[in-house]
Amino acid sequence: MELPERIPQGDMPGDKIEIGEAHIRKADVIFPELVRQLIEVVPENPAKRAVVTVCGGSGVGKSELASILSYYLNQNGIGSYTLSGDNYPRRIPLYNDAERLHLFRQGGMRALAAAEVLTPERVELVQQWQREAIDAEPRHLADHPWYAAYLAGGRQALEGYLGTDKEIDFAEVEQIVRQFKDGQEQIWLKRMGRDEASLWYEKVDFGPVQVLIIEWTHGNSDGYRGVDIPILLNSTPQETLAHRRSRNRDGAIDSAFTTLVLEIEQRLLQTQAPKARIIVAKDGTLLSYADYVKQMHESEG
Repeated sequence: MELPERIPQGDMPGDKIEIGEAHIRKADVIFPELVRQLIEVVPENPAKRAVVTVCGGSGVGKSELASILSYYLNQNGIGSYTLSGDNYPRRIPLYNDAERLHLFRQGGMRALAAAEVLTPERVELVQQWQREAIDAEPRHLADHPWYAAYLAGGRQALEGYLGTDKEIDFAEVEQIVRQFKDGQEQIWLKRMGRDEASLWYEKVDFGPVQVLIIEWTHGNSDGYRGVDIPILLNSTPQETLAHRRSRNRDGAIDSAFTTLVLEIEQRLLQTQAPKARIIVAKDGTLLSYADYVKQMHESEG
């Protein structure tokens, strides 16, 4: 199907998508399978509606793929709306990033205290690394074995936060899903930018919409219910990092802290993968769950 230069996209304020040939090829692989599954799922809902989620690691192309799939559905007479799950963290993105770093450092310092290895000199050294934004780097262990407690404690703190209800308002997303599947025609949706003045709600007309597509890293999470067809866009940690480098997504792309966050994010996606109804490799190949597991094991080996 021909794609115009500009198509509607998700509802995250300020979000910009850059659709390339690879996205279109991947969407062309996914779409027939998605339609096949929708034919099975939609009649089961009294309102004849279905919820699809496009999930995957950071930078894997969720926004682009969701926008294309939504466009294809609309062009085929199936009303579709793309919702961005990134509107539903408990803090605006700027503060959420800071909260992650704070939790890592607090968890690390607590672990050092619990291990009884803190001295004034070591506190000063850790604070210096924090100021230089290098405190998540494992290389410090070579000369400072006691630092293992800091890294382990920081990681544990992040694992207890990332992708959980502490970070994300899953209840609000589930309420939207429930309202949609109950046939509600007008639904209030949140809009969240990066600063305090960029948070508001808009009433959206879902009257003609049959398929709600949620594009979101956590779209396949156990934190909320109601998704009919989870689509997992798979990428190995190496592919995710390489893609983020190519997009220059943030200034600390190669930092050990960013790498740690991506690693934890990837582990969450792996634990949720068995629920995915469609799994797509980075190269656009449809994968069975067994193929997915094999691919991930090979990347780790």
